[in-house]
Amino acid sequence: MPDAPLAPAVAEVRLAVRTALESLASADPSAPGPVVEHAAAPRRVVVALSGGADSLALAAATAFEARARGIEAVSVTVDHGLQPGSAAAAARAAASAERLDIRAHVETVEVGDGPATGGPEAAAREARYAALRAAALRESAPVLLGHTLDDQAETVLLGLARGSGAASLQGMAPFREDDDGVRWLRPLLGVRRATTRAACEAEGIAWWDDPHNQDPRFARVRARNRVLPVLEEELGPGIAEALARTAEQLREDAEAFDEMIHETIEDIVEPAEAGIAVSVAALQANPAALRNRIIRLVVASEFGVSLTRRQTLEVARLATDWSGQGPIDLPSCTARRQAGRIVFAARG
Repeated sequence: MPDAPLAPAVAEVRLAVRTALESLASADPSAPGPVVEHAAAPRRVVVALSGGADSLALAAATAFEARARGIEAVSVTVDHGLQPGSAAAAARAAASAERLDIRAHVETVEVGDGPATGGPEAAAREARYAALRAAALRESAPVLLGHTLDDQAETVLLGLARGSGAASLQGMAPFREDDDGVRWLRPLLGVRRATTRAACEAEGIAWWDDPHNQDPRFARVRARNRVLPVLEEELGPGIAEALARTAEQLREDAEAFDEMIHETIEDIVEPAEAGIAVSVAALQANPAALRNRIIRLVVASEFGVSLTRRQTLEVARLATDWSGQGPIDLPSCTARRQAGRIVFAARG
């Protein structure tokens, strides 16, 4: 008997994963997927596996596509210990991975809840990514994350609501490499959440629905279950796709801006005592968008902190509207105008 036709949802998820894996072995900028400088395919990949439909669909597709390329698939399930039965849920996720012929690991982490972490949700995310990063370094492998188009749309919508600027509206990047050299890929950013569920159903994979994903205490859950459905009803279908397209377009703009900024910064910054200095004339000569990005990038690169828009504009006024004001207190540093320069100095 001929093989049963491949379910469209399974085919869509596999294609997304295939594109991501091929991009890892491509140095060709015209190749589909994120452009990566690494020309050698990895020997193994790590799949972040929560046990939900998104990550299980990703794991199943990765198992299939990786096997065809001689790549070993490894899953990591992080047990945050924040809910009753979390250990059992993590064990079920690992068992599902093993049934897909994936080498499965469960990592148990401790989650802090101090104010410095931004609350328990941020603390859990920080602990989860630390565990995944450790696994990636141990396995010498990139990490595949199961975020979908719906997750991207929610991220952009929350960024709009917070007024946090273009950087937030770019959403999640399909590819990034961190300071430890770990490569993070999100193959499913063009795939709807409904498709991952359909893929799991077609392959007979049972998934776990995290109760936190329905808890209205979290802004993301309210955006998912209340705000986006209202937008779809009132403005018509396709809102999630439109928000995801917005993220993609803004990321393209940001990449162009970043290239311009790095070229500009080389000519207008110089070392200063306990910090760095930027030419006032150069800041004045640039348009506001570029000037503000330069200020933010200089402070972030030199002192490792982020400026709010208000702080950025106050620094910019030292160049564009100076009447003797300053110095300005910023996180970890101060900014003052001196001898035709804006001097950023570490606070003692």
